[in-house]
Amino acid sequence: MQLVIISGLSGSGKSVALNVLEDASFYCVDNLPAKLLAETIDFLAQAGYERVAVTVDARSGAALAELPASARALKARGVDVRLLFLDAKNETLIKRFSETRRRHPLGDANATLDEAIARERDALQEVGELGQRIDTSDLAPNALRGWIKDLVQLDRTGMTLAFESFGFKQGIPLDADFVFDVRSLPNPFYDPKLRPLTGLDEPVVRFLDALPEAQRMLGDIGDYIERWLPAFVRDNRAYLTVALGCTGGQHRSVYFAERLARRFQGQAPVLVRHRQLPAAR
Repeated sequence: MQLVIISGLSGSGKSVALNVLEDASFYCVDNLPAKLLAETIDFLAQAGYERVAVTVDARSGAALAELPASARALKARGVDVRLLFLDAKNETLIKRFSETRRRHPLGDANATLDEAIARERDALQEVGELGQRIDTSDLAPNALRGWIKDLVQLDRTGMTLAFESFGFKQGIPLDADFVFDVRSLPNPFYDPKLRPLTGLDEPVVRFLDALPEAQRMLGDIGDYIERWLPAFVRDNRAYLTVALGCTGGQHRSVYFAERLARRFQGQAPVLVRHRQLPAAR
C-alpha cells in the first residue's frame, strides 16, 4: 500500500493537497484521529485499497503524539509511508483566515488568532520533523497542486533531493534545509534584454554559463552537497531541500537550481521547484 499522510498548520493548504490526491484515485480520509491510523489502514488494506491519503493534524489533541510511532510501525510492515507537512508564515495564515472568515480550530474566546497559531505550531513540532515540509506562504493553489503531484509520483528508491529557487524579497522558505545566497553574482535583471526572461530561458543560461565566478560558486555548492549527501542518507532522511536565493527569484537562483538538479540526477530522486515563477513554467 502507498500511504500519504498530510499534516500541517490550519490554513496551509491541507484540503488542496487532499483534493489533488483524491483526483489521483487515492482513497481519502480527512481529519483522521491519530489514534486510529493503524486500525484504519488495516481495514482499508483488507478492503483492497492500494493508495490511501489521510490528513492528521492538531485536532487529534494529545493523541497526535502517537503519530510518529504509528508511521514507523506501518513502514516496518512494508507500507510505503510518505508524510507531507504543510506550513506557512504566520502573517500568511492570519491573512487567509481573515479572508475566509473561518475560525481557527484551536481558537477560543480567550485566545487571539496569533496565539492559536502558536499553540498549533507547538503541538505539531514533532510531526513536522517526520517528512517533507512544504512552505505554502507564497504559493498559488495551482503551484501547490503541481508540487503535490510531483512528490507522490516520484520513485522513492532513496532520499529525495529537492532544489528550490526563491527570491530574498519574499523571505527565506520555511521548508529549506540548506540556504545558499547567489546574490553576489552579476544580475541578468540589469540587462534590458534579459530582464523579462528567467533562468529557464537560453539567453539567461548562456549569460550565467559564461561567468567564471558563477561556475566556481556552482561547483563549490555542488561539491559541498555531494560531500555531505551520504551523511543525510545514513541519517534516514526521506527528503533534503536545498534552497538557492537571489534578489527576485527569477534568474540566478532558477539557473542554479536547474544546474544542480542536473548534476545530481543520477545520484538520488530529484525535484526542482521555483517559488517565484508561475506554475506554468
